[in-house]
Amino acid sequence: MNKLNKLLYDITEITSKSAIACYSWIGLGNERSADQAAVESIRASLNNLEISGRVVIGEGERDNSPMLYIGELLGKSGIAIDIAVDPLEGTTICAHDKPDSISVLAISEASNMLNAPDVYMEKIAIGRDLPHDLVDLDEPIEKNLKSLATAKKCSVKDLNICLLNRARHTELIKALRFQDVRIKLMDDGDVLACLKICLKGGNIDMYLGIGGAPEGILAAAGLKCLGGQIQGRLIFNTQEEIDRANSFGITDLSRKYNIHEMVKGEVIMSATWITDGFFKGVKKTGDNHYITETLLLAPNIIRVITTEYR
Repeated sequence: MNKLNKLLYDITEITSKSAIACYSWIGLGNERSADQAAVESIRASLNNLEISGRVVIGEGERDNSPMLYIGELLGKSGIAIDIAVDPLEGTTICAHDKPDSISVLAISEASNMLNAPDVYMEKIAIGRDLPHDLVDLDEPIEKNLKSLATAKKCSVKDLNICLLNRARHTELIKALRFQDVRIKLMDDGDVLACLKICLKGGNIDMYLGIGGAPEGILAAAGLKCLGGQIQGRLIFNTQEEIDRANSFGITDLSRKYNIHEMVKGEVIMSATWITDGFFKGVKKTGDNHYITETLLLAPNIIRVITTEYR
């Protein structure tokens, strides 16, 4: 962990600067420009570090992303690391000045994060201090809810379940309604939703549903620091997606990945809030003066850092 410890300050600086770069675009309705500002900031910051970094989770695959693409090499040369990054989680959230857009970055030692194509992933995530393998993607939702409620010593009706508000989840939502659980439907932001399972005041007991695979790996990184659990399975809808998976060395297309397969070894993560929400978003206090609030996660570390830039 000593190698990664040397980068703790660096990653909080990187996400803070990315959040500041987005500040000028908050509420202006321009998702592309906000995202581009974050991408350029993070890429420049990473290239300024003495690392040999490889992007395993980024803005997409090379043909579709000119910067921070999967496989891109970054840094001046140094410690070999894997990089998982979402420069702006919640582009629409930022563009419309809604709560909880963040800039998030996770790193591990090289070859420790699941290298997967930019496809969808089926996910189920729960919090800390719970039995291992308590829930499973292949179990009926009724059994997973009952297992979680039993472990938490509460009623199924007391559980708070979070998922993305998407048409693909219509039947899942119906099944949850039938169980009388509380449902939190989100427009965006499933990395943060998974982290909230383990954060005080998050008020989420389980995250469910289909979202992006990159977000699934980033969520796994944060949950590993926090002591939570996640299980994921990549979803392939076309032959092209299958061929891409094969090019990544993925041949078992139905495999379920647990948190230790998504993120091997230790990992550190930084998330800086762009818009107000669970933590405070970027505040401008004068010409080129800003205040940021960042959540830093590492083994045995959960730290909220307020930084003033002048």
